[in-house]
Amino acid sequence: MPVPFTSAARRRAVAGATAAILAGGLAACGADTAGTSSGGGTPQPGGTLRYGLSQAPTCADPAQAGSNQTIYVARQIVDSLTDQDPGTGELKPWLAESWEVNGDASAFTFRLKDGVTFSDGTPFTAESVKKNFDAIVQTLTGAKAALAASYLSGYTGTTVLDPLTAQVSFAGPNAQFLQASSTLQLGFLSDRDVAKSAEERCAGDLSGTGPFVYEDYQQDKSATLVKRTGYSWGSDVFAHDGEAYLDRIEFTIVPESGVRTGSLASGQLDAISDALPQDASQIEGSGGRILTTPNPGVPFGFQPNVTRGVLTDPAVRAAIVPALDRQELVDTVLGPDFRPATSTLASRTPGYAGLDDVTYDPAKSKSILDAAGWVPGPDGIRVKDGNRLSFSVLFSSVFAGNQAILELVQQQLREVGIDLQLDLVSTPEATARQGAKDFDATYYNSTRADGDILRTTFGLDGRNLNNRGPIPPLDEVLSAQLRTTDPAERGELIEQAQQLVLDNGLWLPTVELSQAIGAAGAVQDLKFEASARLQFFDTWLSE
Repeated sequence: MPVPFTSAARRRAVAGATAAILAGGLAACGADTAGTSSGGGTPQPGGTLRYGLSQAPTCADPAQAGSNQTIYVARQIVDSLTDQDPGTGELKPWLAESWEVNGDASAFTFRLKDGVTFSDGTPFTAESVKKNFDAIVQTLTGAKAALAASYLSGYTGTTVLDPLTAQVSFAGPNAQFLQASSTLQLGFLSDRDVAKSAEERCAGDLSGTGPFVYEDYQQDKSATLVKRTGYSWGSDVFAHDGEAYLDRIEFTIVPESGVRTGSLASGQLDAISDALPQDASQIEGSGGRILTTPNPGVPFGFQPNVTRGVLTDPAVRAAIVPALDRQELVDTVLGPDFRPATSTLASRTPGYAGLDDVTYDPAKSKSILDAAGWVPGPDGIRVKDGNRLSFSVLFSSVFAGNQAILELVQQQLREVGIDLQLDLVSTPEATARQGAKDFDATYYNSTRADGDILRTTFGLDGRNLNNRGPIPPLDEVLSAQLRTTDPAERGELIEQAQQLVLDNGLWLPTVELSQAIGAAGAVQDLKFEASARLQFFDTWLSE
């Protein structure tokens, strides 16, 4: 039998490989966790901010955006009906100056601001709301715009009550929609753009109402945004009125962490994605800082296909949860600005509740497997009825810490007799195989500042990557939280849903994601919005 791999040995082995493996997404000691790069002083308009992305945006279209790097770019060109205060979670006016919700939360009436225009000069009206939402459901569909379509689940149409009043209706109660109206994916493009195909919308020639405009978009290379002259309808969350301060934002793709950091320290870039712990001294030594904020939503974890392989056994799924030493994952791979997952929701999500069962207890894991008839084999991996306790996990490097985390998880699971095989693929292949349910388990996270992300992730009418059938208690709770607009009642239902997702082995949580942005000393007021993505409207450059 193999020699046991101790925690100390694991730390040494993984830490030695981490610097070479990780390409982004990690925070650093001494980070500015306030989520802003403000150093004080009076904001000055003008200048070009040069930003280094860790990966290429996947599509120029906000409705089809999924990855953080894509959202950082696309968020700047479109506005949403509402905005969510990142500190309080309260929804504030943006393109809608007011709104009303009917008694059962099946219809939402928005009164729009007057005088808003798209960058092609055409007016933003209630008809724009209708055409954008219709296109998401009927043209893009969930195949191309998974998040946007999930926010519009049950959509029956938008009624134009007058040029500045739109009523968005659903087949049944849909309390989550108001928060969804603040998301990037439900931002607005001009009539010309919503008439395009999904592929045409990805190409970058798009007109939004946002504070910046696409000047140039080259897939897998760069994106350049310029300030929208005359912009005057910003969100109530923004710190100032009128136009953005920056004249231009130049996004370039710099996959190598060391190159990004060196470019920031030498003044070739002004801000970068995915700063690493080992880069902190170089960034801070050049007068910069690292900004961090935790992501709300579903933390990183395994989503098992419950119809395939050993993960069809509920006992196996249950045994994995206490086998994971989440604090070791944070301490060894990520650093102090990350958190171990403690639930099936991340701790910053409205409605979050910590779950006692998400606790490291390898003896409990072994006991569960023993009781289910999985006995240790000659190599330490358990067997039952001639089958090895082995499964593979599908993942991509969209968050570059994934591989190092999963290599350490692989070692932790082996200690309780589970063989984990790592299946690293490109992001497009991961997306395609998820859609086809072609995996034993898949590993990822999903960000949203609303507990309804449990429905869109685990519901039968959501993505349902678990490939599960009905689970009446869970299905009822996920449906019930859509029917109530009472925050306390909805919070209780979301708390129940978190426990039921765990009890049924639909999500096996590991760690919570945080954003970590390196910023030069001249970059002021670079801020995170409620879903932990960057908002550049208030950003300015000091001398």
